[in-house]
Amino acid sequence: MDIPRIFNISESAHRIHNPFTPEKLATLGASLRLAPGTRILDLGSGSGEMLCTWARDYKITGTGVDMSSLFTQQAKLRAEELGVYGQVEFIHGDAAGYVSEEKAGVTACLGATWIGGGVVGTVNLLKQSLSSGGIILIGEPYWLRLPPSEEVAKGCLAGSIADFLTLPELLASFSRLGCDIVEMVLADQDSWDRYEAAKWLTMRRWLEENPKDEMTKGVRAQLDTEPVRYATYTREYLGWGVFALMLR
Repeated sequence: MDIPRIFNISESAHRIHNPFTPEKLATLGASLRLAPGTRILDLGSGSGEMLCTWARDYKITGTGVDMSSLFTQQAKLRAEELGVYGQVEFIHGDAAGYVSEEKAGVTACLGATWIGGGVVGTVNLLKQSLSSGGIILIGEPYWLRLPPSEEVAKGCLAGSIADFLTLPELLASFSRLGCDIVEMVLADQDSWDRYEAAKWLTMRRWLEENPKDEMTKGVRAQLDTEPVRYATYTREYLGWGVFALMLR
């Protein structure tokens, strides 16, 4: 069980696997007013930066689940590095359908709503592990402005324009799910740049170190095309944010 290898290669140097900087992640944590001892369940936890830094800064506890064996190992090492290994645990596994036996004060899925078949299914999944009065965190793309064509949407790596909503439409969709929107922290162009551009140096270094690997041709093709694709499409049309929800 693992994610496609191209992500383990291109994001192997990332601590945060979405368009957030450490400052954005810290802003999100501060905005939630987390009480010490709050338990967090993070589905699609990546390299564990959210749980590890919040355990250090806010004394939370938590569990992260992620399909990438590499990212899960990195998360465990990060917990050791920050001295929070006893507060957080990381499970290499499929987050799709994962329900915790112990209820959590915060249940989160930041940028992996495919685990529930989209936003609606993911919110419903996270509800099942949420304690009464708890907070759901959803990280999701949205259109900064609607693409003028399906070709442009595909340039943003969407399947179609219908894959994402505008920000007002996305917020309205949360309301229709019976949730109050109680906070949001949005990516900006700099945080998008840090997420996307950091992949390019990682891929270049990987190519230098692995000239005979079977993935070399694919990584080379991606490095050749990604900077222009990103600047032309994603940077201009796609936003991303984390939205804090409470059930009514």
